[in-house]
Amino acid sequence: MPHQHPRRSRLALADTCNAVALARLHTADVLVGWGASSDVVETAKLLVSELATNAVRHSERGEAPTPPPSSECGVQTFELLLEAVSGAVRLSVWDRDPRPPVLKEVGVDAMGGRGIFIVAAMSRAWGYYPARRAPGKVVWAEIAFAAERSNEGRDASASSPGLPETDGLRASGGAQADPNLIGRVLVGIKEL
Repeated sequence: MPHQHPRRSRLALADTCNAVALARLHTADVLVGWGASSDVVETAKLLVSELATNAVRHSERGEAPTPPPSSECGVQTFELLLEAVSGAVRLSVWDRDPRPPVLKEVGVDAMGGRGIFIVAAMSRAWGYYPARRAPGKVVWAEIAFAAERSNEGRDASASSPGLPETDGLRASGGAQADPNLIGRVLVGIKEL
């Protein structure tokens, strides 16, 4: 039986206003090609959107990152990596900002700041690590390759190494919001 190579797709993007949309399109194209369900594709697009948005914002605010040798015009880049691993899709985004992502509570009137919260709520595991061969960090999230029926017993903070656990971010009592519904609403709002 021939050895199968893991499914992997890598895409470098310039930190431009259309980078997030291109990252979403690439993610959808790759995952459909891998046979992912529409629920998995939609969730992955949402997570990639949040991770890519953070990468673009961090490059704008970062401390004068050194451009890669291949960059002659000074345009900064970030990188998206999609991998099929152990029944899951891992979405990884490298950016030049070495600061760790922060899971924080934001008010209902806030115009932003929910990206990592959405990533934590919608993924089965997530985290970050310092980039190995370049300045910055890699933020990653995993979702099940097949849509999961229940999120019961899943604790995003327990699977988020290096990030502080915060109070008040989970639904209290027995009531839990459906993260897929929340994700679809947020994608709809962003696309308005």
